[in-house]
Amino acid sequence: MDPSVLSYSLELVAGSGITLSVEQRVALQTSVVFLKKNYKFHRVLFWGKILGIRKDYFIAQGRGEDEMQDKKNLYSFNCMDWFLLPLATDSMIEEVTKAAKSHFIGDPSAMENEPCNSSSESDCSWFQSTVNEESRLAVTIHQIDEDASVVPRGAFIKNPHGLVKINRSFGGLSHSEAKRLDNFLHFSKAKNPKKSILEVGVVNQTIDFLDVLMDDIPQGSWSLQLECASNVCVLRSLLWPGLTFFHVPMTPQHGYMYIGDGKKNLDLPFVL
Repeated sequence: MDPSVLSYSLELVAGSGITLSVEQRVALQTSVVFLKKNYKFHRVLFWGKILGIRKDYFIAQGRGEDEMQDKKNLYSFNCMDWFLLPLATDSMIEEVTKAAKSHFIGDPSAMENEPCNSSSESDCSWFQSTVNEESRLAVTIHQIDEDASVVPRGAFIKNPHGLVKINRSFGGLSHSEAKRLDNFLHFSKAKNPKKSILEVGVVNQTIDFLDVLMDDIPQGSWSLQLECASNVCVLRSLLWPGLTFFHVPMTPQHGYMYIGDGKKNLDLPFVL
């Protein structure tokens, strides 16, 4: 979500209970300017907030030349002082998946321990994990982006050099298009691009390089509603409760934000 229009964007997703204090909004709009300059980002987005027991993590995401591949995540406790998160590697994701079960604490150095079912301390000694909460935070953000980052169809293009760029000519979906889930795409590397393209009525190789939300498993993991007198399309993820996406039809305005405890709803397939 673009911090320059943060207050306006928050009003559009207010129905989900997402909000930030006035002090936090002002601090964000000021600090992202320095983030962009210091890290040489092309732009900086406010990604959201992960709730902790002691402190909450505010997350910002810097984008480079390639909007999809050149991404770096940073966290802060006060929206002013930012710390760069490590990239989520396959080995890190595996370790975090095994060890992280409880709520976030709000301490990046806190260690995550893999649960042990043995009553003997000696048998459980090898279960001690080297994963700290900072690594878990990096993995959680990566997983949410992979599963639930959303863009309208046509908002981004892939140029002849293979770089993903903002489509400056994107004028927004029509009101009828905004009512259909197949006009919204995952902003992550396509896992099933051929099937996604076949589901789209008009194939355009420049914009049809992402997976369609309608193909998600389980079916029904997204809630699509028209709010603000049907002038705003709002998508909510049921797989990652707390992620909300908005798009104003007939305009290029869109964005998403996550505010939650960083826990995936693994019971969703049994509820639907």
